[in-house]
Order: sequence, then structure tokens, then C-alpha cells
Amino acid sequence: MSTNTLIKPLVTEKLTSLMEKGHFAFQVRKTANKIEIRKAIEARYPGVQVKEVRTMIIRGKRRSQLTRKGRVDGKTASYKKALITLKPGSDQIDFFKEV
Repeated sequence: MSTNTLIKPLVTEKLTSLMEKGHFAFQVRKTANKIEIRKAIEARYPGVQVKEVRTMIIRGKRRSQLTRKGRVDGKTASYKKALITLKPGSDQIDFFKEV
């Protein structure tokens, strides 16, 4: 298991409402598999038991910006997202405690 499997937690309005139901989202390494992600979550947050891991690769989106010198085209980075479901009765993850 790599120590840098988890890159950062993802916090959006939709994911914040899912946190109450025991679902959490993380940005993970693109080469990480579900078993590595499960072990990294349980090692990073003691007392948390993972029930299910779902992964998806989010492709980068094309962006353009108008500047004085003309139009500048670019692309946002693609990344892998993992949706974690915790077992009932497991400790909850509190992202805001560490802030």
C-alpha cells in the first residue's frame, strides 16, 4: 500500500449532504485500486470501517479564456475519484476537525 494513495477529500454541496448518510469522496491516485483505497482510508482514519468503494475517472474539461493577446485554450486536469460508503455503526469521518 502506498502512503500517497489519498490525495485530498472532496467537499461539495452534494457530497456534504451525502456525508450525513455515511458516503464520502476522495481524490485518489490514478493507479490506485479499490483494495488500496480501502486500506488507506482505514489506516488514515482509525475506527472507520469501509463497506464499499466505488471509483471513477473524471476527465479534464476544455477551457478557454479571452485575454488582450487573444484567446487562450487550455484543459483542466483529469483525476480519479473514489466514493466511500461506511458500515453502519462505524465512526464518521470529520474533515472539518483538522482545519
